[in-house]
Amino acid sequence: MTALDTVSTYYDAFNRKDWEGMLNLLHPNVQHDSNQGATRFGKEIFSQFLQHMDDCYDETLTDIVIMTEPTGTRAACEFVVNGVYKKTDGDLPAAMGQTYVMPAGSFLEVADGLITRVTTYYNLPLWESLVLG
Repeated sequence: MTALDTVSTYYDAFNRKDWEGMLNLLHPNVQHDSNQGATRFGKEIFSQFLQHMDDCYDETLTDIVIMTEPTGTRAACEFVVNGVYKKTDGDLPAAMGQTYVMPAGSFLEVADGLITRVTTYYNLPLWESLVLG
């Protein structure tokens, strides 16, 4: 698969909530740079992150645009996150089933058909303002 195919399949799996399908596309030592917090390494840690996110949020991505560069080792994605805040996440505002729609993006590295790095960015103050009303 090309980087475009791999990343497209990854986000398709996300929208189907096929966490195993997403994990199957990750390198065993995947680097995960989340919007907030420390860099995480490894599929097991990423799996725990996915479970936490699934517990707290119900999200679907729309308007996905994936761009790759000539070597086929990196991709950039922009998308719109359509979400429901299901369960309070740490010290973030209290969850009461609030919905939100906001832009976000990711940068990914791909080698041998597997994602070796996922870096995701979104505007946390915007998200907080959306869930606080």
